Amino acid sequence: MLDSGSYLLELFAKGGFLMYPILVCSVLALGIFFERLWTYTSLRRRGRKLSAEVQSLVANERIDEAKAVCERSDFMLSHIYLAALNVAGAQRKHIKTLVEETGAFKVAALERYLGLLGTIAAITPLLGLLGTVLGMIRAFTELAAQGVGTPETLGAGISEALITTATGLSVAIPVMLLHKYLTSKADILADEFEVSALHLVDKLATDSLSNQQQAQF
Repeated sequence: MLDSGSYLLELFAKGGFLMYPILVCSVLALGIFFERLWTYTSLRRRGRKLSAEVQSLVANERIDEAKAVCERSDFMLSHIYLAALNVAGAQRKHIKTLVEETGAFKVAALERYLGLLGTIAAITPLLGLLGTVLGMIRAFTELAAQGVGTPETLGAGISEALITTATGLSVAIPVMLLHKYLTSKADILADEFEVSALHLVDKLATDSLSNQQQAQF
């Protein structure tokens, strides 16, 4: 274990100064991943709890209590529900439009940091490529200064080139996968919120209520 750690530190040192920004990118990407994963899990749990409470109150025609529940919360779904509750009894099309407009603004927060994660996935291979170019420049500079030279004189530059390229790709590939995964999680959560909001719209709209009553008869 100690030998492996020493070997990795040795590779890091041989990779040159560009290994530091690549390291920073990898740590930042990992932090974003765990922050977003925890956030999405928390939002799903809060959303289901709020939905059950508000939908139950609306089903029992306790609209004011449902409003009070939403007003006490700063949760994004609370704002979406409140937009519908404030116009309870209006036409479904009108309520749905307000919900969609509010939702488009609030749900955009789900994609927070995902743009930065995508940027990290894009720039880390470029940092590795830059390290490759600098390493080859160093190798050919040594070659020009010493003539044909020896493997030892060229090894440092070529090693730097290969290590930074490999490291950049090793960071970029998993970060791209994490970005795709988190994007899909955000989309699924947004869809859940949308479905929940539309169920509330159906309960609040006068034309929806009329259609349900006619269907019962």
